[in-house]
Amino acid sequence: MNFLKSAVASAIAQGPPFPYTFGDKVDLDPSIWTLYNGTRREDGSNCSILAFDVAANRSALPLAKNALKKLRTLRHPGVIKVLDTVETDTYIYIATERLVPLRWHVKRQSLSPETAKWGLYSIANTVKFINDEASSVHGNLKVASIYTSESGEWKLGGFEVLSNVKDDDAVIYTYGSFVPDSARYTPPELAKSGWDAIKKSPHSAVDSYDFGILIFEVFNGSFLGADQVGLTKGVPPSMHSSYKRLVNVNPKARLSVGHFLEQGRRSGAFFDTPLIKLTEGVDNLGVKSEAEREEFLDDLENLTDDFPEDFFKMKVLPELLKSVEFGGGGPKAFGVVMKISTKLSNDDFESKVTPVVIRLFGNPDRAIRVCLLDSLPLMIDRLPQKVVNDKIFPQIVTGFTDIAPVVREQTLKSVLTLITKLSDRTINGDLLKYLAKTANDEQPGIRTNTTICLGKIAKHLGTSTRSKVLIAAFSRSLRDPFVHARNAALLALAVTGDYFSEEDCAARILPAICPCLIDKEKLVRDQAIKTMDVYVAKIKKAAATMPDTVLPPATTTEQSGPRMSTPQPESPASGGWAGWAISSFTNKLSAAAGEIEANGTSTPTPQTRPQPEAKRSAPGPVTSSASALHRQALKSPPPSAPLSRTSSSAGHFGDSFFADSEPSTTDDLDAWGDMDEGEENTDFQDAADDFAAATTRRSVSSSTSTVPKPASRSVSSSATPFDDAEPDFAGWLAAQQKKPGASKGLPKGLSKPGGGVAAKKPIAKSVAGSKPVAAKKIDLKPKETSNDDDGWGDGW
Repeated sequence: MNFLKSAVASAIAQGPPFPYTFGDKVDLDPSIWTLYNGTRREDGSNCSILAFDVAANRSALPLAKNALKKLRTLRHPGVIKVLDTVETDTYIYIATERLVPLRWHVKRQSLSPETAKWGLYSIANTVKFINDEASSVHGNLKVASIYTSESGEWKLGGFEVLSNVKDDDAVIYTYGSFVPDSARYTPPELAKSGWDAIKKSPHSAVDSYDFGILIFEVFNGSFLGADQVGLTKGVPPSMHSSYKRLVNVNPKARLSVGHFLEQGRRSGAFFDTPLIKLTEGVDNLGVKSEAEREEFLDDLENLTDDFPEDFFKMKVLPELLKSVEFGGGGPKAFGVVMKISTKLSNDDFESKVTPVVIRLFGNPDRAIRVCLLDSLPLMIDRLPQKVVNDKIFPQIVTGFTDIAPVVREQTLKSVLTLITKLSDRTINGDLLKYLAKTANDEQPGIRTNTTICLGKIAKHLGTSTRSKVLIAAFSRSLRDPFVHARNAALLALAVTGDYFSEEDCAARILPAICPCLIDKEKLVRDQAIKTMDVYVAKIKKAAATMPDTVLPPATTTEQSGPRMSTPQPESPASGGWAGWAISSFTNKLSAAAGEIEANGTSTPTPQTRPQPEAKRSAPGPVTSSASALHRQALKSPPPSAPLSRTSSSAGHFGDSFFADSEPSTTDDLDAWGDMDEGEENTDFQDAADDFAAATTRRSVSSSTSTVPKPASRSVSSSATPFDDAEPDFAGWLAAQQKKPGASKGLPKGLSKPGGGVAAKKPIAKSVAGSKPVAAKKIDLKPKETSNDDDGWGDGW
């Protein structure tokens, strides 16, 4: 083999330039030619080279020269395409399109019946042209003379004895018997009388007989000799009658190839197949009328998967792509393109289909756009990521804002296919921006599909924004008036639970799901329960790993006065679970207002925490003013009132509890604030007003006179600290009134003409920002004491 290549290279070097490189030798039937695979040096394209060595086979030189001459002059789609030729005294080279011997396919029996019919139809057309239009005889028609091109089409060669019957010195008469292996295929009249017998019979008789043998050989794999002529084994039944007439012993009774072709073209005959119709119509697809084009495309869609792949790739696909892009082929033509492209290699798809697809996405035709979006799953794996992200996606996003709902919906559905080819920046930027628009689309189906889409692409979203985006989108869908949108949101939440933190689940997602538990639609209610179970289970699992408490251990102080320790958890049945909470609530109110108004039944204890220096007042001399008398009247009762001390201590604990547990309390209030959209809690203020009024009513009063209500003072800023003795203010006031000149001895502001207690305009003071409280009449009658431990709560 190496020697042969060297000899060929040496011969080329001595002759005229031949711009082709020889490759591997191709196995071939007995022939005067040696077939090589080759490449064109200029562009590296594939070709084949037929080489004839004059010195090695000088007796066949007339056959080689005749073949060279006919190949140069005969032009037909069914004839081998010649690229270049070189003829010298030592060799003849013919460069052709890349060829594969048909013998390879026949020997492997790889041809389907439909493909075999299609190939025989093509050869019949070529032989008819040679016999009728060219008035010639091929004389060497057999499998060894036929090749397949890169497009899979059957091409006729073997022109060694092709002759015009009008030429008396035609090569066929002299050298017909010199063709290799001609004895097996020679018609009986020529075998008996020689090749001059052609002149006595129709000139097409020789080719008709050989074409009949070709039919048998194609369907059976081989032809051994004259004994098999006329056998119908393997031949399609619809072809039997015409086939037998082709191989008739009498040359004048034989059916010509032209007539055989005509019979096969009849409706329902053996050549009336979709594949053959396609072959005839594909070349002029661009000039067909709309009705003819629709019929042609219908035939294409009816093709089975055993069509010749190479032919569709090389011939049909380019024509269809041109028809889609320029000729009005429309979506149907593109659907056939996708069907054909499934059999293409990745390299072929990238070179032939991808450039057209990129241009088509810029086409304003909505039908084309929808067809492209529908076909994305078939071609997304063939498209490079850079092409999708940089060239196709910017064209696709225009569909999100299209006025046609069908385009918006198909664009939305295509996201699931495109998501794996988009960069993180594109996903978390442009894509989410457009999905936010479709989430508020006027079409409920598009809103629903947006929710489904977000649930399915959640794993591709950025971790920094994923939970925020999903919670906002799903929460909005849970309030959608369209039932399927709400159900889709619940389904999406159920499958994306792993992407949310426990805090988000408890504070944001569960409150949003709760209204769906009583949705008007049973479909939504049932799904809400299932989704709720998913999140409750997740929260329970997280809570099981949390510590029992995060409060610091209680510390002791050396200050005087009883102190209440941190209460232990109590069950609701114990009846005391709410006491500290309410005291804490009121203590929180007092701390917020900065002032407190004590009554005669409460006994505040010293502060358990040191107060700031700014709020401590140095003790000073006691004056005889109304304010001083009132402060003396409000001094703490004796230590025999345990209930009041408990209440006060509980208030101090409540203050400490809200301070210590600030994170939990703040989270709860924030959550409610979010749900109330920032509205103030007026119930809180009303409770403060009622508590202040109740405290005032518990003060000592007189039925005959009124004393102005003193201004409230801060406990921590009182000039005279509270002690354990409570003065009898009512008795002292009565004694002062009986003395002569009592009016003069009363403090300023408590005397009036007539010896009574002066009525002074009551002073209204706000407690924790409450409304002004009117002065109450003081009842001097001793108040009955109650042994109820919970009496402090009557005012609430």
